[in-house]
Amino acid sequence: MTYDSIPVSPLGGEAPVRSVADPLRQVTVQVTRWRGAAADVAVDELAVEEPLEVRASSSASPTPETVAVIMRTPGLDDELAAGFLYGEGLLTRREELVAIRPGLDNDGLPSPDILEVVTTERADIARRAREGGYSRQFAVTSGCGVCGKTTVEAACALLPPVSREGFAIAPETLYRLPDLLRERQRVFNATGGLHAAALFDAEGRLLALREDVGRHNAVDRLVGRALLDGALPLAGRALMVSGRLSFEIVLKALAAGIPLVAAVSAPSSLAVDLARSGGVTLVGFVRGERLNVYTWPERVRSRSAAPSYGPGEAAAG
Repeated sequence: MTYDSIPVSPLGGEAPVRSVADPLRQVTVQVTRWRGAAADVAVDELAVEEPLEVRASSSASPTPETVAVIMRTPGLDDELAAGFLYGEGLLTRREELVAIRPGLDNDGLPSPDILEVVTTERADIARRAREGGYSRQFAVTSGCGVCGKTTVEAACALLPPVSREGFAIAPETLYRLPDLLRERQRVFNATGGLHAAALFDAEGRLLALREDVGRHNAVDRLVGRALLDGALPLAGRALMVSGRLSFEIVLKALAAGIPLVAAVSAPSSLAVDLARSGGVTLVGFVRGERLNVYTWPERVRSRSAAPSYGPGEAAAG
């Protein structure tokens, strides 16, 4: 096939259009698809990525101030904003929230890409950001996690460790979680372009699942939902995420009081350090009937036998 014979669209390709399957979170695009030496024009589904501007106001400061711009997949943005602000320590409990409402664009009209978070006077988010040393507005990419804390020491100074009592899960249950996660990833199954995070109980029952272009956003959505429902801390829950286990994922779990975090991929060294210091059980490489427990392995107990490890000692992987 010569270059002249490759099918292309005018001006290098058609502009994406909203998908009929999910017009909020998906777009349909025209692509040139190669299979071996043959090419043809086809359509594909992509996950939407758009900026969400988070503004803060309070009874003491009624004029909204921008505190963050988050690259995200649209939908359930109140959960995302609440979870993000909670993870940053700018919100500490449900009672501090007065309202989360659409923000106004330059024409004074409600915008789907602007949220205004209204708090009580004592919980002034913009003031807390300034007092906490945030000298600029957050610019949060879909791959970014917690932007205000970057060390284990800083995180543990602000967040209490997770209780070591009251939660245990069988490895046989953990083995099932990746498949349960994948089965419910509707937009990922359509686009292949989203991360997911899900909460399970100790019996492996799926309680909530969220998808986003950013794995950190997916966790923020779960935490935000729990915050809005007054359900924090999430002491009896396991968090399963797609992709790798980063420092930021563990930090968000620690802030929400989640005792166990699992993934199909590896953790980073800093994630392991934080999990050990914060009392979080970290489980990686959950594939088939194999997994590695990196910290606090006593929470993972086989139905047939319970291995004995010292506090914080990792199981052999």
